[in-house]
Amino acid sequence: MAKTDIAGTAPRRPFSKTMLAVFAAITAVGVGCWVWQLMSGLQVTGLSDTNNWGSYMIFFMFFVGLSAGGLIVASSAHVFNIEPFKKVALPAVICSTVCICLAAAFVLVDLGGIQNIWRLFTGPNFASPLIWDVCVISLYLIINILDIVWIVKGDERKVNVLSRFALPTAIAVHSVTAWIFGLQIARTWNTAIMAPIFVASACDSGLALLILALVWLERRNIFRTGEKLFKSLSGLLAVFIAVDAFFIGCELLTMGYPGGSEAEALKVMAFGATAPFFWFEVVFGLVVPFVILVFAKNREKRGLVILASALVVLGVFCKRVWLMLTAFIAPYAEHVPTMMTDYLSYDAMTFGSVAPFYTPTLPELGITVGVLALGVLVFMVLCNVLLGKASADPAPAVAQKSEG
Repeated sequence: MAKTDIAGTAPRRPFSKTMLAVFAAITAVGVGCWVWQLMSGLQVTGLSDTNNWGSYMIFFMFFVGLSAGGLIVASSAHVFNIEPFKKVALPAVICSTVCICLAAAFVLVDLGGIQNIWRLFTGPNFASPLIWDVCVISLYLIINILDIVWIVKGDERKVNVLSRFALPTAIAVHSVTAWIFGLQIARTWNTAIMAPIFVASACDSGLALLILALVWLERRNIFRTGEKLFKSLSGLLAVFIAVDAFFIGCELLTMGYPGGSEAEALKVMAFGATAPFFWFEVVFGLVVPFVILVFAKNREKRGLVILASALVVLGVFCKRVWLMLTAFIAPYAEHVPTMMTDYLSYDAMTFGSVAPFYTPTLPELGITVGVLALGVLVFMVLCNVLLGKASADPAPAVAQKSEG
């Protein structure tokens, strides 16, 4: 007598030891590069006095957003009692937890001397948005862990109560990240709408990543989403994309309107060094996914939804790139002598010319790939352990008699 697995489908295929070993090996290489960086200092990276934030902080912003989006979906399901969305709460929180840990990891590797991290706790400077980020990310991680524990235990009452705190914390964690950019001296994003822009991009990128993760889990028969719920999530993603595009449009109009103080930064962003990232995000990260998902028939086609979701994630990553690098190379920093000295020898209006200004080095790329591999590894392990045979579209297992 042979039995099929969930809902009479093929047997569950957890992530294999071979897959885990491959990502563990890549992680080990990244750790080796990080040790080299600790021994040699940040001089082995592409960072400089002019560009003291680079790929590490870009990925930090990126993963904070991915994490916030996942928890917003999960907690909203309980706060607003959206019963179908509760079914994907566990994979959503797993994604959120992994992403916030990766965000914290990129901050750690960005520190030149990690041995001094204890100073954050013995002498915090609460006038700095950076310490706000440390506090809110720590709280956010605790909420994620508690959410996973109580969802796995099936303690609905505690999950409902926790969601009331998780939702505003998820919004706060990305708002604080936005304030780091909006409140710093010699940065071009000194605007009140920066936090809403970050939260909107967190919603669409986090949901897009969740959709991709659900597809991956379903193909391995670890977790089943169901067609109706999958279509609903895709429709919600279209709404998030539209909101994100609206906020960006508001910011660009303010920057480019005659007499706007940030017109020079807009020129660099739209026609200069960071233009490839900006236009990829606008065209392929917003317009194309929205055009795909706004039609109900397209939301029934898995291939198109996967394409749209992948483009949204890549588009938001490009947004993080142009947000970060434009803020360093736009010709606005006349009150920062070091920046102006270096800027005089750099043509910010040369289309696609980011590389001469900042190029990640091989050790930097090795560390980045290692951290990403660690995230995939942890996600696979957590899914193997926590999801088990859970399904968002459960049905009794069907017994099948073997022939003969």
